[in-house]
Amino acid sequence: MKAIGYVDSLPTEDERSLFDFECAVPEPGDHDLLVRIEAVAVNPRDIKSRKALRGTPQQPRIIGYDASGVVEKVGRNVTLFRPGDSVFYAGVLDRPGSNAEFQLVDERIVGHKPTSLDHATAASLPLTSLTAYEMLFDRLEVPRQALPRRSILILGGAGGVPSMAIQLARGAGLIVVATASRPESAAWVRELGADHVIDHHQALDTQIQALGVGTIDYVFSCHTSARAWAELARVITPQGRFGLIDDPEPLDLRLYKTKSVSFHWEAMFTRPMQKTPDMARQHEILDEVARRVDAGELRATATRNLGVINAANLRAAHALIEGGHTVGKIVLAGF
Repeated sequence: MKAIGYVDSLPTEDERSLFDFECAVPEPGDHDLLVRIEAVAVNPRDIKSRKALRGTPQQPRIIGYDASGVVEKVGRNVTLFRPGDSVFYAGVLDRPGSNAEFQLVDERIVGHKPTSLDHATAASLPLTSLTAYEMLFDRLEVPRQALPRRSILILGGAGGVPSMAIQLARGAGLIVVATASRPESAAWVRELGADHVIDHHQALDTQIQALGVGTIDYVFSCHTSARAWAELARVITPQGRFGLIDDPEPLDLRLYKTKSVSFHWEAMFTRPMQKTPDMARQHEILDEVARRVDAGELRATATRNLGVINAANLRAAHALIEGGHTVGKIVLAGF
């Protein structure tokens, strides 16, 4: 089968940072689906993996954490899917990824693709919707119908995960404050349903105080700086909840002690990689996301299609994400 991989961590200008090669089609294990990949999306996680995980000349590393495709074959203990089903999923870090014609994935972390979307658009959803959903409802424990006037601040609102979090938070009845620093990203988050938009390059506390929404009950941070950390300590609600994804630098928890704020990590790969008893929750979440997309309650966040799935186009996608100014998700489709 065709695949795209690498051996060493190299800059995207180097053709060996991601290259085309051929390898054997894998055989499914007991709970596995063998999926024929129709489309993929590219995430910041792909860049982190390319920089941190190595391959070998004999076995180049295949990454990719968003896919939409069709079930080709199933393992002997599979009960949720059958050959011919259209599916979407994010996969895991410790198995070959979606940048290949075929991929093995455990059925318990796979959802039925939204019927209203093509594969390219559907591929933009899994990683970001799982991360946003788990953070909001499993970690921060936002009620599915929030109490009146409860608020959430979502940092970096135009990114992939925040783009889904804005929609899910708005659907739960929260007042959504999102950050964006450019006119196009501010317009994007408003289109997704943010009630207020503030600039994350400016003082967050003074901007929030000027909105008239009171203190912030929930904070959803995909990237937190020491400056923002100190500012948010002044405007988060006593006994509020703070959700984090990345840990770019040491942060002083003592700033939040007098308010008894609780902190919650979200790592989308925890359930499948730790084989938690509720691992199949990701199947349920993706099926719910698909139903809500088909009902018009959620929208996919694909904003740019770079063409077929090959090394040159994936290198271009990685370079765009490394530039730090993407809005929504980048997708590729077909071989």
